[in-house]
Amino acid sequence: MSDTASLRVALVGPTHPYKGGVAAHTTTLAHELAEAGHDVTLVSWSHLYPSALYPGEQAVPGGSPDVEPFPRTLRVLSWARPDTWVRAGRRLRDADVVVVVHVLPAVVPAHLALLRAAGAGRATPTGRGPRSVLVAHNVLPHEGHPGDRRLVQALLARVDAVVVHSDDQARLAASLGAAHVRELELPPHLPGGDPEPRPEHDGPVRLLSLGIVRDYKGVDLLVDAMREVPGLTLTIAGELWGDAGRRVRELAADPRLGGRVEVHPGYVPADRIAGLLARHDVVALTYRAATASQNALLALRHGVPVLASAVGTFPEQVRDGVDGLLVPPSDRDALVAALRRLAEPGVAESLRAAVRPPDLSGPWANYVGGIEALAAAPVEGEEEPPAVPLGPLARARAGIAGLRARRGPVVDLSPSDIPEWVRATDLLAVDADAHDAVGIARFLGLPRPGEPVAAWSALGALAAILRIRDDGQRSSVVVDESGSGSPLGRWARAVGFAPVELELTGRRAAVAALDVDTASLDVITRLHPGGCTASDVDLAIGQASWALRSGGLLVVTIPIGDDDPDFAVRPADVRGILARADDLGLRLVGDVDGDVLGRMHDARLEAAGGDAPAYAVLRLTFRRR
Repeated sequence: MSDTASLRVALVGPTHPYKGGVAAHTTTLAHELAEAGHDVTLVSWSHLYPSALYPGEQAVPGGSPDVEPFPRTLRVLSWARPDTWVRAGRRLRDADVVVVVHVLPAVVPAHLALLRAAGAGRATPTGRGPRSVLVAHNVLPHEGHPGDRRLVQALLARVDAVVVHSDDQARLAASLGAAHVRELELPPHLPGGDPEPRPEHDGPVRLLSLGIVRDYKGVDLLVDAMREVPGLTLTIAGELWGDAGRRVRELAADPRLGGRVEVHPGYVPADRIAGLLARHDVVALTYRAATASQNALLALRHGVPVLASAVGTFPEQVRDGVDGLLVPPSDRDALVAALRRLAEPGVAESLRAAVRPPDLSGPWANYVGGIEALAAAPVEGEEEPPAVPLGPLARARAGIAGLRARRGPVVDLSPSDIPEWVRATDLLAVDADAHDAVGIARFLGLPRPGEPVAAWSALGALAAILRIRDDGQRSSVVVDESGSGSPLGRWARAVGFAPVELELTGRRAAVAALDVDTASLDVITRLHPGGCTASDVDLAIGQASWALRSGGLLVVTIPIGDDDPDFAVRPADVRGILARADDLGLRLVGDVDGDVLGRMHDARLEAAGGDAPAYAVLRLTFRRR
């Protein structure tokens, strides 16, 4: 990792070989922060919870990690060795930010000792140590103990900012004295790999309860309700903890269930998850209480609808009556009614047909951006960053103002490093060109090229920015409206820019969202798959005509085709787009007449001959006069 990375981040939390969602989230967060261009060290545990607090097996059985381990991991902390807390903290004094993952109050003394030794947090006498950000998966535990509140209050009083994953947790953190609370959507950190084919099944609807059986998860409520509803089966796969596990075993043995409930105790390793989900019709999450859980997203990722209580993040993740059913928590009658509905012919199949895979990358971009903003925010006694006027873009720029002085390229890339045939304005008409773009991106060291068409779109845009709008200091103000499907924002950060990424919804959202001063931006990009369509290309050009500085760039991608005029632009209309842009002071960068339109004509001839091109995407780059 380059010494000029934006932030030196110390992330303190559990990782492999510890199992569970928190370890997976911590490990994935380390990867995502590193992908965003930061110098990350994951500081983890050689010995974590005492058995009295975690009665199950702590390590992943068999040693196979749930998610890819982070290479720069120091397993130096031991719950039973306070000296390790202090030594680890002293090693973190040169960090820009210490991010601490909080789950159980019993670990708070270790976190407090580490933060004090690092000189991090609000209580630091000089105020010049590393910033401290607490990621609180549960501000207070679901199953509490005496003294929990006082320990958590002490931790919240120490840190500069707190990240939580739900409204309820945000209110709780504020009530316990947190000075700066930021609610961020819990991003997906899903084990289990890709979905597997679903075997044929014409029997009863099969429910699955996946994960540790604890009282707050309400698995006993589900088993009890199933006694009233024939025609369903249930598999319980997970560790059985304490009294909650014993009660589930007793209920499952009830003769009224007739063997319809199978209990498979023990941790479910990642390589079994896809097959298990493929063999079931509904995932059941009948929690009594919850903050945030990954199991709803995990089910939807594998095409399985969800029966869930309306607690925590489930109401935002599950569309009631569309791709799942929501019931009030601990409401037996409502749960029985929902089970009867699932037992009706065709209902589970209809819910399955409506399942949409969750966005796996967009929430991480927002999450990392939120932590970056908290890391850059001033603590008491420091000057505020310069105010940036107007709207959501301005607020986003203010949030990263503190980073800009420390930002440098992680990928040392100059315009000459990108092949000359990667042009600002070009047509993608064959599959091979898209895959070549992925290969070039990897050769250059750019992070996560992603889907080939998106990589092709982004590579040309990056080339244009470096060749035309780079002053050598990477100071251009870049607004990327492409959405999470494009790698351009990641690439721009990697080479040293500080792009503002807007996740837009709706084809006309860009104009409403971009609330900035006239002639204040250097670059606006909107690329595949969120590119301009036939209905909004004029709006994108109009936006750029007043928002760009003289010499600024607008880069858009446009689907080309004759079949769907509401979505794709017809080749014959391209000249109209160019004329409209020219009228508004935007001059095309590139030679459409001599090359692009000719290639477009050849692609249409190939399609007419039965040898259709793999893609027809036009990338246009305009420069403001």
